[in-house]
Amino acid sequence: MKNVLITGCSSGFGYLTALLLARKGYKVWATMRNVLTKNKAKKKELLVIAEKEKLHISVLELDVTIETSVTKAIDFIINEDGTLDYLVNNAGYMFVGLTEAYTIAQAKDQFETNFFGVLRMVKAIAPHMRKQKEGLIVNVTSIAGRLTFPYFGIYCASKHAVEAYSQALRYELAPWGVEVSLVEPGPFGTNLLYSGPKEADQAIFDSYYKQKDEPAALLKFFDGFFQSSEAPNPQLVADDIAMLIETKRGERPERVVSGVGFGAEDYNQKVYPIQQSVVKDALQLQHLMKLTR
Repeated sequence: MKNVLITGCSSGFGYLTALLLARKGYKVWATMRNVLTKNKAKKKELLVIAEKEKLHISVLELDVTIETSVTKAIDFIINEDGTLDYLVNNAGYMFVGLTEAYTIAQAKDQFETNFFGVLRMVKAIAPHMRKQKEGLIVNVTSIAGRLTFPYFGIYCASKHAVEAYSQALRYELAPWGVEVSLVEPGPFGTNLLYSGPKEADQAIFDSYYKQKDEPAALLKFFDGFFQSSEAPNPQLVADDIAMLIETKRGERPERVVSGVGFGAEDYNQKVYPIQQSVVKDALQLQHLMKLTR
């Protein structure tokens, strides 16, 4: 039985993906923070569903911001299963507000989860995948990792970072039989829009007296959209993650846009040949340097 580790399973995309993949016959390690406190009810909910439907779901404590938590969870899974076939880096949260009014400490917190959390997971798992000569890493970013929206500046920066990191990993891990793909959700009616803190630099916030209400107005717009008949179902993201996992090795796309893309699909299509050219030129340069040594 193939197994998969998913981060951020207490709600939203992670929760839906855990159930979908378990129902498809995978052994799912559904990880989340605070399984004995804040997310105790969510853990119980998943396990009750698993018992009722005879699904292979195990809920495991994992905080992507703490290295010891990551290594402890990975070591436990490897000791139990001997291998790890798929990793879905889904854990994350979002800042929505005046970009300048977020403090340096707040920006670091955003990156600690959204970017460095992904790095910790990859560094803990990639050696096992390289050893077994196969595996798939799916990093859930956002269309905000390709496009940039006002008042999402810190969040966009963290997701742009994951996009760049994933692109490099895709090339570097390929010779080991390990693949990397990205899922880029558009706006969905999950709790992500409201998961981050408000701006902490009050003096800067107050100086934007003509704009400081605009982030709230933007959130109100999204609320209206999510309640409309045009709102996309968050299940689309889980479906796209499952599609990548079930796609034949060597045929998985680099990026998949889920839901409303705001033109991200077109952006990806136009950038792809440029990126491929950059890699080709870099490899040719490397070859020439070897010849001249």
